[in-house]
Amino acid sequence: MTTKVSSGKRRFIPQSVGRKDIYHDDWIDFNKNGKMDPFENPRLPVAERVDDLIRRMALEEKVAQLQASRELGEHGVGNLTHVTRDLPPREGAEKANEYQVRSIENTRLGIPVIIHDECLHGCVAKLSTSFPQAIGLAATFDADLMYEVSKVIANETRSRGIRQCLSPVVNIVRDVRAGRTEESFGEDPFLTSIMGSIFCKAMREEGVVATPKHYAANFVGDGGRDSNEIHLSERILREVFLPGFEACVRAGALSIMPAYNSIDGVPCSCNKWLLTDILRKEWGFEGFAVSDYGSVTGILQNHHVCGSPEEAAKLALEAGMDVELPFTNIYGEPLLQAIKKGLIAEETVDAAVRNVLRAKFLIGLFEDPFVDPEEAHKTCNCEKHAKVALEAERKAIVLLKNEGGMLPLDKGKMKSIAVIGPLSDEVKLGGYSGVPPRLVTVLEGIKRIARPGTKVLHAKGCPIVVGKHPIPSECLVPPNAEPGQHGLRGEYFNNPDLSGEPVHVRTDSQIDFDWGYGSPDPRIHVDHFSVRWAGKLAPPETRHYEISLSTDDGVRFWLDGQLLVDAWRARSLTTDVFRVKLEAGRQYDVKLEYFEHVATAIAQLSWDLKGKPPTGVSEAARLASGCDVAVIAVGVIEGEGMDRAGLELPGAQEELIEAILETGMPTIVVLMTGSAVTGEWIKRVPAIVQAWYPGQEGGTAIAEVLFGEQNPGGRLPFTWPRYVGQLPLYYNHKPTGRGYNYVDMSGDPLFPFGHGLSYTRFEYSNFRISVKDLEGKVDVDFDVRNIGDRDGEEVVQLYIHDPVGSVARPVKELKRFKRPRLRPKESVAINFALTSADLSLLDQALRRDVEPGDFEVIVGASSADVRLRKTFTLTEGFRASS
Repeated sequence: MTTKVSSGKRRFIPQSVGRKDIYHDDWIDFNKNGKMDPFENPRLPVAERVDDLIRRMALEEKVAQLQASRELGEHGVGNLTHVTRDLPPREGAEKANEYQVRSIENTRLGIPVIIHDECLHGCVAKLSTSFPQAIGLAATFDADLMYEVSKVIANETRSRGIRQCLSPVVNIVRDVRAGRTEESFGEDPFLTSIMGSIFCKAMREEGVVATPKHYAANFVGDGGRDSNEIHLSERILREVFLPGFEACVRAGALSIMPAYNSIDGVPCSCNKWLLTDILRKEWGFEGFAVSDYGSVTGILQNHHVCGSPEEAAKLALEAGMDVELPFTNIYGEPLLQAIKKGLIAEETVDAAVRNVLRAKFLIGLFEDPFVDPEEAHKTCNCEKHAKVALEAERKAIVLLKNEGGMLPLDKGKMKSIAVIGPLSDEVKLGGYSGVPPRLVTVLEGIKRIARPGTKVLHAKGCPIVVGKHPIPSECLVPPNAEPGQHGLRGEYFNNPDLSGEPVHVRTDSQIDFDWGYGSPDPRIHVDHFSVRWAGKLAPPETRHYEISLSTDDGVRFWLDGQLLVDAWRARSLTTDVFRVKLEAGRQYDVKLEYFEHVATAIAQLSWDLKGKPPTGVSEAARLASGCDVAVIAVGVIEGEGMDRAGLELPGAQEELIEAILETGMPTIVVLMTGSAVTGEWIKRVPAIVQAWYPGQEGGTAIAEVLFGEQNPGGRLPFTWPRYVGQLPLYYNHKPTGRGYNYVDMSGDPLFPFGHGLSYTRFEYSNFRISVKDLEGKVDVDFDVRNIGDRDGEEVVQLYIHDPVGSVARPVKELKRFKRPRLRPKESVAINFALTSADLSLLDQALRRDVEPGDFEVIVGASSADVRLRKTFTLTEGFRASS
């Protein structure tokens, strides 16, 4: 293979960069004198290579390693921010190779760059395999499957040249109103630790930097708000909210992302206790800390704990924040000025640079910076990976309710099926999703699996909107309308301030848009665009209307020249509500201005509807009335920056379900959500399937469960409330000082943590516990038998309760789980080996200890469905030998 000498630089660069013949053996490092410098020598210890490289670096080169950008500067850059996201695998790999060549060729020291992106449930880059959202992966309760999924994600990510993944999310969720519940592994520290550590292990094995986030306690702000202030004790942080992060670090995570929120008044992004004392001194973390996007600036502009950018740089860097993502604000000129003014010692800079370089050496980036574009093309979303996705989607589905054995459906008896609902013919993938090459909807899945000749009828019924109902087209009139023309005129601008001439003008029948991470039109930028809608509003009746404007980001709204909403600023999804009296027969001037900053783009104009249900709901009910069964697929609006105040299904979806129920048709509701919902309809619907955001093969997996080709075995990774007023709600609480119930309802959940039904039944027996003092472990053994007539998988859960401790202990804590698959009448012997770590507590001085005494073992099919219970005793001998 031929190579070319870089012009006066220190590397030989393969001519074939961007083609398939780039391999590790082709990459040879020599300086211009034919000798290898110590930092280039892979045979030397990493610490020695790092020290040698740092000694050669100028201050500007060091600071560049702490920066992120979408471009390479004169001194290089440490990290590139999703520069290949919008490209297919082959093109993305070629682009990554180009960046590496430029990083090596065009800088003095030739330090390769880390390209980062998201890969929460699949690499977000175009045409990657899309798996169930993280909460669905947690619902599988299957560690082996999680490893298989994680290896696929790591492999596809690495094949594209993306070397850092801003995942997994290991925040604990105790209030399911939090919009990012879907990104988490649920409420339990043990389940979260298992799933998160498996993900990080797989990433490390593939040479990808995993970045567990958001460190720490990010999703449990008051009112279910993420990133709000946190005021939790050190005990509860260490018992509940930090174990997942520690597990990820010990599994090989080489990065960590501190959270937006403050803890006890100290922002996580400049919290030395979190970033240095715990992370490095206690856990031995050897990687680098990266800011959540913009959170270093947030030290100054959001938390207001300093008065200048230079002070923000000092606080963050000295606390242990190594790299600023996604772009350079504080770690640019402000950091350089702080160093030059003596506010920050260069030794502090060296420590951060050392962390970044160490990770680059540990993942082999210096020896193996290139990828094979043809391999990326063959790897990403190959048939093998698609099969793993389908298996994950099958195992994630939770059967919440099945009164009278309504499910599975008998194909032979189904002559007609109504498939209804806003998500019946579309697949929501959840936050941080890519664009897979295929998506299977519920409608498609049912059509494929139903018996040939079965009529499958379809109606959406209603959309999903935050407000009650989108203002219908017939109530909107554009300027200079022709007879019968309806809607509002939309002027679209490729800037965020409506300046200049619009690049696109059209009439929009309704203002009911959720563009996600996309744009309204190919002519419009994905981010930083604005829209002006104008026309008339013609109400159908005289009354007071409640009008809702749901937008992400800025919005202004005028009605008859009166400015009613003025929120022209970047913000997360927010609903502005106002009441006005409108008269039938009048037309009111309407002007709505909207701008999109970054990420999701949503603009919805709706109002309350009285009297008859929306036309779509009535039509769906008429269609369903003549069918053998109705399957209704519904969902919610949630995600980053989209916390929910209530848990009801938004829009007219509850009316849709009630209308179908009124027809008397057997009804199944399929929930495609990342968290819980509540409503009176739950009592009336006989069968409810929780499908989560199921990934690219979701419709197939859902249909297989509905028709019994797959037996559902997923379990809830969070506690499902009866009513929003119960929140926060979680199973592993400590004993109450008074009572658990309310005056007007039980304190118990609607569905407990670990809940999930099956089409077969399982029996537990032969319970034995053996305490092995000298080995410091406790063996728990029992048998599980399938006593039904179908194959099935049971998620066996073991909980521990310490009845008497020196500090109050939770009523139960998950410590082990398994998911055996059993044929009818087949049994399996289960063994769980508990260690001292499983039985330990933090004493009053916050020291880890195993206290002798009685412990209760609780085994069951959920945290509430207890099948076996037994107590054993630990002696001082066990404690000493542990």
